[in-house]
Amino acid sequence: MTAPPNDDTLTEESYARAALTYLAEPADHWVNGLISAHGATRTLEAIRSGRLPEPSGDFPMPPFMLRTLRRSLERWRVRLDELPTPDEVIAFRRSGIRLVCPGDPEWPEQLADLGLEQPYALWLRGAADLRFNCLHSVAVVGSRAATAYGSYVAAELAASVAARGWAVVSGGAFGVDASAHRGALGADGVTVAVLACGVDVPYPVGHAELLESVAAQGVIVSEWPPGRTVSRLRFLVRNRVIAALATGTLVVEAGERSGAVNTARHARDLGRRLMAVPGPVTSDQSAGCHRIIRDWQGTLVTTAAEVIEHLSPVGATLSPAPASTQAPVVAAPADSSRPKSSRRRRVRPALDLEAMDLETTQVLDAMPARGGMATTRIAQRAGLPPTAAVRCLAALAASGFVERCDEGWRLSRA
Repeated sequence: MTAPPNDDTLTEESYARAALTYLAEPADHWVNGLISAHGATRTLEAIRSGRLPEPSGDFPMPPFMLRTLRRSLERWRVRLDELPTPDEVIAFRRSGIRLVCPGDPEWPEQLADLGLEQPYALWLRGAADLRFNCLHSVAVVGSRAATAYGSYVAAELAASVAARGWAVVSGGAFGVDASAHRGALGADGVTVAVLACGVDVPYPVGHAELLESVAAQGVIVSEWPPGRTVSRLRFLVRNRVIAALATGTLVVEAGERSGAVNTARHARDLGRRLMAVPGPVTSDQSAGCHRIIRDWQGTLVTTAAEVIEHLSPVGATLSPAPASTQAPVVAAPADSSRPKSSRRRRVRPALDLEAMDLETTQVLDAMPARGGMATTRIAQRAGLPPTAAVRCLAALAASGFVERCDEGWRLSRA
């Protein structure tokens, strides 16, 4: 599904959330606590004035907490000169950069699982709808210094799951991240790049062309405002969003202490499905994967079919994979430096008609025999809330029953 069109409106609360991305680093518990208690607008007013909002509720804040909060307030005030005006935030939209906030149609509701570490807002650049595509998504992460084996496996798995209708989420870095993005793009799938800098900052610089391809076919995401550059800590902070956005996380190749293992830890703590690809027992680059399987009860996977089976809800079944994908992808040729695309593979439906739940069946029955139809109209015909219809359409699309079109959705021509 494509991203909703931009407009020239900006609510006071949305502007306040945009401003907070300039003033405070992401995952600040104090900022989210103030937003939860007083709203983003009053939180921004407090930072501007240097005065905390009046306490609410029957329980006053202990003195040591008040002191810490006042020190945080002064730290946020240092960046007040960087704040854009509401017109400047709207101008970002006209340049292809949009802001999404909690409550917006494109906001991924699963980010609430982060609690006091959830983003204040997200800056996006790209053609795809973030919320919809993350309903069926897998994070593919791993080492920046990937081996030929790791790069091949990442690209092959990403291409195969993308060909089956699943979005691929990664971090845009060298190594496994880049291979995952390229694999999904090669299969004409949707991929999401979560950056540790502004969405308009090509980092790493060598991936400028890759990130443009991601924006054209998927979406680039950041908690940091446009123009903000990277720092070492921001990569670790960013990892929790990768884990929270995706249905599950797949670690292809990672050392014992690495950013990929950090992402896996977030996925584990969030209760997301966690998977890892095994590697040679002599390779330090796979030590993190083996630890995830051994100590964190991560699922060992070697094919896209196993990944989707592990991520699919109860009641969904997988048909046998095509002959060309039956062999484990870990049996890579030694000279496989370039990923093989799954674009031409025939993929059978992953959802058994007899195993469909009632709502999914209603949505399938509501599809027009010819042409396309908007999501809201399909929901109306099925007698379901739009959110339930979106969930069912995502499952049907991943299974090959329906596909996107200019009018919205249509029955798959396959």
